[in-house]
Amino acid sequence: MTNKFGPQVTLDNPAMIHDTALIYGKVHVAEGASLWPYVVIRSEMHEVRIGKKTNIQDFVMIHVGNATPTVIGENCSITHHCTIHGATVGDNCLIGINSTLMDGVVIGANSIVAGHSIVTENTVIPPNSIVAGAPAKVIKTRDNGVANAMNAAFYFENAKAYMRGEHRVAETAAFREAMTAELKALTS
Repeated sequence: MTNKFGPQVTLDNPAMIHDTALIYGKVHVAEGASLWPYVVIRSEMHEVRIGKKTNIQDFVMIHVGNATPTVIGENCSITHHCTIHGATVGDNCLIGINSTLMDGVVIGANSIVAGHSIVTENTVIPPNSIVAGAPAKVIKTRDNGVANAMNAAFYFENAKAYMRGEHRVAETAAFREAMTAELKALTS
């Protein structure tokens, strides 16, 4: 994949970078990750790191904090209209639609942040949490890792299909087989 974004942007074989995505500064996008329409990532200082098979969905804004980078783990789904600002997200997390994570936030692995939540500065969320509210608080403890990784697997397969010009991959036998194999790998 050609890098049109500048010398400090590293694209490590992502599954898809949509043509409308804007990436500025020191940014690393790992293998199998996908950036969907109208994603904006800016890193004038520090860095932004997007993990393997993580999907950054439509209209997400990712920026660094004054004193903190933004690091998003593997197999994460950062859903539509989220703002991630100088935060760290562990592996296998789902950040719900229109949520905001502020400077210094740490979201532990296998967690869910409910849609429209605002996680305020320097909040640390333990692994296996479900978080909701404004300001967000842990409302339940449960290991969401497999379900969140399966959501990321769906976006990984979908991104590869979009790159082939296929926009209805979920209707194919190959997709169902790939998802069955992914679930088996995650649960065995």
